[in-house]
Amino acid sequence: MAREISAGGVVVHRNPEGWQVAVIEPQKESSPRKPGSKTSQKMLLALPKGLVDPGEKPAQTAIREVHEETGLLASLIAKLGDIKYTYVRSWGNKERVFKVVSFYLLRYESGRIDEIAPEMRVEVKRALWVPLEEAIRRLSYGGEKDMLRRAEEYLREAGLA
Repeated sequence: MAREISAGGVVVHRNPEGWQVAVIEPQKESSPRKPGSKTSQKMLLALPKGLVDPGEKPAQTAIREVHEETGLLASLIAKLGDIKYTYVRSWGNKERVFKVVSFYLLRYESGRIDEIAPEMRVEVKRALWVPLEEAIRRLSYGGEKDMLRRAEEYLREAGLA
């Protein structure tokens, strides 16, 4: 079984209304639909993440991926944890892959949300700020929702929430 190591970031920013988190709406894969089949119109929301490049540390990957996928520059606060799962590639030889994604809590430093390079639009439809509590409900993947809960707990325990 192939293995993949990725990293991602939970970027937080405090405004007068409370904590905001940067999320992305990935581009949906275009797949042919069967006539008469129902399709979900629900928006897919996720955290920015990507593969760790050779020679790169996972925390560096998280910061790089956040910048590439959201347009934001952020700094490291703490590691939140890992999500582990298996999937089957939808391309090539349809190989099963064991994947580990390390997530890091990051502090927003600068940049404008959704100001990303045109070539990133292949992967990211848009990036947006969402209130932290709302993002926990709206994210599409359970493991990523757990990372937001951990971020919220970290901020609370640090006396920041």
